[in-house]
Order: sequence, then structure tokens, then C-alpha cells
Amino acid sequence: MARTPILDIDAMLADRHTRIVVCCGSGGVGKTTTAAALALRAAEQGRRVVVLTIDPARRLAQSLGLTELDNVPRPVTGLAADAAPGGSLDAMMLDMKRTFDEVVLAHSSADAAEQILANPFYQAVSSSFAGTQEYMAMEKLGQLRARADREGTWDLIVVDTPPSRSALDFLDAPKRLGSFLDGRFIRLIAAPAKMGGRAGLKFLNVGIGLVSKTLTTVLGGEMLRDVQTFVNALDTMFGGFRERADLTYALLKEGGTAFVVVAAPERDALREASYFVARLEQEGMPLAGVVVNRMQPAAAAGLSATRARAAAEQLQESGRTAAAATLTLHADVSELAARHHNLVRRFAAGHPRIAVVEVASLAQDVHDVDGLREVGRRLAG
Repeated sequence: MARTPILDIDAMLADRHTRIVVCCGSGGVGKTTTAAALALRAAEQGRRVVVLTIDPARRLAQSLGLTELDNVPRPVTGLAADAAPGGSLDAMMLDMKRTFDEVVLAHSSADAAEQILANPFYQAVSSSFAGTQEYMAMEKLGQLRARADREGTWDLIVVDTPPSRSALDFLDAPKRLGSFLDGRFIRLIAAPAKMGGRAGLKFLNVGIGLVSKTLTTVLGGEMLRDVQTFVNALDTMFGGFRERADLTYALLKEGGTAFVVVAAPERDALREASYFVARLEQEGMPLAGVVVNRMQPAAAAGLSATRARAAAEQLQESGRTAAAATLTLHADVSELAARHHNLVRRFAAGHPRIAVVEVASLAQDVHDVDGLREVGRRLAG
């Protein structure tokens, strides 16, 4: 049986051709911690790194010793004393609403921007519309890469993708948001405002009057006017939305990008990882490999779980409860380690060409730079 290729994290980070690392995977598998640990390790190897997180739990700020993270990259201090010269680390967390506001301000006239920003429908869409977070993550990645190219600020961007229910919403969101804004429903409700004047009224009377009346009943007249105003104000800048999304999408397919799929040694998480791997291959995205977090290290060799459990029962019967508890714990750990190993082995058998690295679980949660540094060491095997 062929051995599973090992994901060489240090080689990936040391490769100066690698400009973007994207950590993706289902929720709750340690994407944020992995992204932060990769960024820290790269910085201590001499790379100039910015890490972008979209994790709403804000654990990254605490781990990096920052009081807060926001939409502006902030320098992280505390790199190791023996770190390679020239390295630096900045960290930021996506502010979805602020990023959308920045896009509006940058790509529309002052009057149009003021109209859009004050629009109640825009305020709702920019804060909570499905896919907006993922789309703005793409926008921010594009902005960071453009700034890095223009100013030489960073030579590596590490992205912690949004916690999505379905695989690769990060890649699909620009298309979905574009479909929404380009869709028949939006064009229909925008039509009255675009027609304008008597011609518009006549057009409504002939064709859309009944539909508009129905929409007014369903949405309310005021909300319908808000939507119409928003769509028409945004119409002048929407071409830029799609163009930038296409450019960022193309950027992700370049050789300078490395996707890292993060999983946990659980059946559902590895099933999601399989879907991510298949989808990345389908899209032609450069997959570096898979990180399996929180692996249970094997217990002491020489004593199987079965023998330990049998001995524990005998000790329990003789009243030696402390020793019995120790052997029971050994059996539990051994069985968990074996289950994790078997799950990863089955995943690897289904993806024989995909590089995998297993990361042993820590005794406690990561809460500082030292913890992230230890995760980085384990990622590097």
C-alpha cells in the first residue's frame, strides 16, 4: 500500500512564489487557529505576512496579543527572538459592513455614494444578506493583494475563510451576489424608477402595473421605493463589482496561491473535506493539501485497549480504584487514537494523491502567541 504524501508546511511557506494561502473547511475544525499559526510561522521564517480572519468569535486577536482586530491591518509584536530577519506579521478581521462601504465610496460619485449609504435597503443588505460576508472577503483579499503589489507591504497573505455551511461559499459568493443584483426580480422592481416620468407610468399601466402593485402589497410601498433607489444608485458601479470579483477569482487559480483544507478527525468533517477537495480540483484551484487537526496522540505502546480494560475490571473488583481508573483512561485514549487514525487512513485511501498532515491536539486551548507557535511546530510535523 502506497504511503500518503505528507503536506510539507515549511516548504510551502518558504516558497517565495506562494503569495496567498487560503485556509478553508467546515466550521469548528480550527481554521482560524491554523491560519494564525501558519501566518506566525511564516513571519518567523522571514516572510512579511498579513493574516485576514473572518471568524466572528474573535479568538485570533486574543491569540496574537491584540486587544482587538478590525478592518485595518495591525502589527503583531512578540515574534521569536531567533526569528529570521526581515519577517513581520500584521493581522486584521473582516468588517463586512465597512468593506462594503469602502467599495461604494471608492467606485461611485460622492452624491451616489451618499445616496447608497443612507438607503435602508443597502444598510440591510450590507449587514446581513446571504453571501455578502463571503463576497466582501473576496473584495478585501483583492484589496490586500493590490496594496501588496503597489507598496510592497506584504509578500504573503493568509486568509481564514468564513465559517460556511456549504463548501466554498467563499468562491461562489461573487456569482451569487451578482445573480441577485442582476436577477429578474431586481430588474423588475427597479424598472419603474428607471423608466421615470410619464413614459414610466404608461409602461407600468401596460406591463408592470399589476406586478408593482403586488410587490407594494408584499414589501410595502416604502421598502419597494428603497429597493428601487438602491438598485438604480448601485447600477453605475455594479460592473466594477463583477470585474473585481473575476480578477480575484482568477488570482486564486494562479500558481502563487495555495489552498489548505482544514478538517478534524471526525466522519462528518472529513466528508466535508472530501467535498472541498473535489470542488477545488473541479475549479482548477491549487490545492496544497489537507490539515487534520486535534488528532489524539497514541497512548503508551505495549498495552492494548482490550488488555487495559480487562485489567482495570480486575483491579476494580479488588478495590484498587485508582489504578483501575488509570488503566480505563489508557484504554479510552488508545481507542480514540485508533479511531482517529482509521478515519484519516480511510480519507487518505480515497484521495491517494492529496498530501496530508496530522496535528496532535493540545492539552489546552490556544490563547497566546506561544500556543500558536506550538501549533505551527505541529503543523510542520
